[in-house]
Amino acid sequence: MHSIILLLRSSKIYKLKDVPRFKNQLLTWAQQFDDVVWLDSNGYKQNYVNYDAILAVDAFTSIKTDFKQGFDKLKEYQTYCKDWIFGYLTYDLKNDVEALNSQNFDGLGFPDLYFFQPKRLFLLKGDELEILYLNAVSDEMNDDLIAIEFGRESPRGTVQNNIKIKLRIHKDDYFEKVEYMLERIHRGDIYEANFCQEFYAEDTQINALETYQKLNSISKPPFAAYAKMDDKFILSASPERYIKMENNVVVSQPIKGTAKRAMNPDEDKALMQSLKHDKKERSENIMIVDLVRNDLSKTALKGSVRVEELCEVYTFDQVHQMISTITSKVDTETNPVDVLKSTFPMGSMTGAPKISAMKIIESLEETKRGVYSGSIGYFSPSGNFDFNVVIRSILYNQTKKYVSYSVGGAITAKSDPLKEYEECLVKAKAMRSVLEN
Repeated sequence: MHSIILLLRSSKIYKLKDVPRFKNQLLTWAQQFDDVVWLDSNGYKQNYVNYDAILAVDAFTSIKTDFKQGFDKLKEYQTYCKDWIFGYLTYDLKNDVEALNSQNFDGLGFPDLYFFQPKRLFLLKGDELEILYLNAVSDEMNDDLIAIEFGRESPRGTVQNNIKIKLRIHKDDYFEKVEYMLERIHRGDIYEANFCQEFYAEDTQINALETYQKLNSISKPPFAAYAKMDDKFILSASPERYIKMENNVVVSQPIKGTAKRAMNPDEDKALMQSLKHDKKERSENIMIVDLVRNDLSKTALKGSVRVEELCEVYTFDQVHQMISTITSKVDTETNPVDVLKSTFPMGSMTGAPKISAMKIIESLEETKRGVYSGSIGYFSPSGNFDFNVVIRSILYNQTKKYVSYSVGGAITAKSDPLKEYEECLVKAKAMRSVLEN
């Protein structure tokens, strides 16, 4: 960890004439930096949104660590920084929270936790852009804006990857593993577990930015993220918020329940209604709502945990999803990192009971999840935070020439292995089409 000094930021506000063009130019300009986090809501109409898009670049200080005491190290960093920090938490930080381990194959090699304090920060809401630069670089603000405005606009839809995707778990093995999981459910060891599988390509190079832009244009999700840490890239078209805290109100919005879209409007509406009334999907969602309520209660003020929405169906470009919203209130003295730690990993990607589910998941999956089913987000100087769930995402290690995406689904007593497999393919469709072209 670098030495941490509390520094002031210079701020300017601009009105933008062409927001989509500026966003494209801004992200292209950002590629010159080793540390980049871009968060984009894609204009999706939703509650609890502060910014339409955020770009953080150019690390002044940073923290990079494995899972051992990962949350304590993050807490120390966030407390001393008292500034904007951006980064990711991998799923394998579960090993810091509980007596668990991650022994499965890891082709990507991402650190378990990475956050940085950006020198340059761009906050976009509507047509208003707020720029916050550390004073050390504030004299570069105008030059940067000119470079962004007149820089090369990145091409859209020109990705020609034609990559051969391999399966880490083949179909027959998938069925066997799900059958074993169902045995454990019928025995009463668990009620639900999120079982994931990896698709990957070796000795492969991609244009990370173009691949992200293509993926994002297909899905237009509310929690999209592009992150670059030296030679490692996260290209995320996530529809799911993991957790947010603002002014001591905590919001979690787990997704459980997926249906495909249809071109025909009547058929599409029927698929949406079918999901809304599907007993299996609703029971999956409600189990995770109970788990999230329990997690939030660890830091909540007594009696403050509330279910604001139960099993609401939302429509995205690729799929319909069932989403619930749970809120709580925390004491002003509660450290924001403690709220994260007490709810991590998110219930929608684990199962119930959580620890038993994570142990069974680990024994059956073939790949270390890493950033997949972890989270990308930020802390503000006041300790507010917002984090997504890293799903529908492509992960890329440029040096290792390794490209990966994973998908999963909740296995419950009512699960049909074939239907679960088909749901995985629906979720994988956008990533596969972008990579295989």
